Amino acid sequence: MPDVPFGFSAGDDPDRDPNRDPSRDPDKKDPAAGADPFGFGGDFNPGDLGQLFSKLGQMFSGAGSAMAAGKDSGPVNYDLARKLATSSIGFTAPVPEPTAQAVRDAVHLADTWLDGATSLPAGATKAVAWTPQDWVDGTLETWKRLCDPMAAQISSVWSSALDQDGADEIKAMAGPLMAMMTQMGGMAFGSQLGQALGTLSKEVLTSTDIGLPLGPRGVAVLMPAAIEELSEGLEQSRSEIMTFLAAREAAHHRLFSGVPWLSNQLLSSVEAFARGMKIDMSGMEELAQGIDPSVLTDPAAMEKLMSQGMFEPKATPEQTVALERLETLLALVEGWVQTVVSAALGERMPGTVALAEMLRRRRATGGPAEQTFGTLVGLELRPRKMREAAALWERLTDAGGMDARDAVWAHPDLMPTAADLDEPAGFIDRIIGGDVSSADVDALIAEFQKDNPDGDNSD
Repeated sequence: MPDVPFGFSAGDDPDRDPNRDPSRDPDKKDPAAGADPFGFGGDFNPGDLGQLFSKLGQMFSGAGSAMAAGKDSGPVNYDLARKLATSSIGFTAPVPEPTAQAVRDAVHLADTWLDGATSLPAGATKAVAWTPQDWVDGTLETWKRLCDPMAAQISSVWSSALDQDGADEIKAMAGPLMAMMTQMGGMAFGSQLGQALGTLSKEVLTSTDIGLPLGPRGVAVLMPAAIEELSEGLEQSRSEIMTFLAAREAAHHRLFSGVPWLSNQLLSSVEAFARGMKIDMSGMEELAQGIDPSVLTDPAAMEKLMSQGMFEPKATPEQTVALERLETLLALVEGWVQTVVSAALGERMPGTVALAEMLRRRRATGGPAEQTFGTLVGLELRPRKMREAAALWERLTDAGGMDARDAVWAHPDLMPTAADLDEPAGFIDRIIGGDVSSADVDALIAEFQKDNPDGDNSD
């Protein structure tokens, strides 16, 4: 994983002492550890957790008093996140009506052209031009769904670790401390999320830049200020760039509206990744040996401490499986969008190929949306997989037409796997060669509808 989730630090943090050897003689004190406020010397063992929690609880009293008036913010302090994002954005003038109308016209034109490139019906019922502040306000609910599983899991692993220890006395003493750490964790998560959203809101081009429907369902969103800045370095006209991005946005909405299971499948993969999170409790030893008690009376300093190594997540087999599933599905979404947009605009707009390549480079170099999502879930949507997904959809279109291509989205069990992206010929043979019959598709859909009677992807 190239990045680590909000609230974490990488195991090879350069600020940590590179000379520290866990196998060193326990009688030798680590000179970089500073004072030993807990009286454990250089040898820490789980039996000392009770005393550790007691002393930590005393030191947290200063920070607790500072936050006593605050309400419980949950695993992520979204009020703080929104305030920090708004502060980062500063004043933004409303989008002028002529610009808003140009956005509506571009989406309408793009949807008209897409009608001939996909069998999925139009999914956007409204087109809007947003300011950065509009983007923060309009996407925050979706970010809650993305962030809460990870943040909640971080809180729960501490309790799980104590349960595994089995010491009731320790758990009783740890209760107040865990509540304090949860609140401080909510502040740390909220701070990082707010800073990220503030930056992201000024650089994203649409509401689907990371392949997820961040905005309200059925609302196509373009960001005129960011598009204007992007167009300054390109040869294509602003109207051509806006139409291209409108087509991508409209294509995403066709997919998410026409494939009811897709949004929930993506979010479920994020949740599965979070459920696989494991925390190395040996980090408590470093906390006991190297913590400066004066830091804990300062919420800002405590937030920094929590984000610089208090937690050490380890990749687990469950996370690896969920991550591959999420990467593959996002690559398939992006590849399909690229395929249908190229088919719809290729002959009408000569600059389509160049603009598509520009977006690929933007993603390959870790654009703002990619970096934020990578920080959130440790996910990198690899450009190689994106290109291979587009190639698979293109070859399937050539072999069986757009109806056969789009019918694959009827059920998740019909979707290509990561192995299929590497070897698409076998997958195409299964679809076109009759290995998957219409009766099989109907049976899969009926089974899915039975298990999911609501049959929608509402937020």
